[in-house]
Amino acid sequence: MTGGMGCVQCGTRSNPCRCKVLGPTLGCVAFLAAAIVEWPVGAFVYLFKHVKGRRIMAHPATVVYPKVSRAIPI
Repeated sequence: MTGGMGCVQCGTRSNPCRCKVLGPTLGCVAFLAAAIVEWPVGAFVYLFKHVKGRRIMAHPATVVYPKVSRAIPI
């Protein structure tokens, strides 16, 4: 069962649909934690160096969330 209404066991040990819940959830938590620190720093740096500031502010979305989400296969 890979689609539609047949995938009702999402989150159980059998997990026939290969539903990812834990990885994206922890990725979101890591994203928020990194964003709380990096966005104010990035905004300050942006005042002097626009490209560097944008890169700092984008880091949680482009690096932190994807790495954490992919690292946990459930």
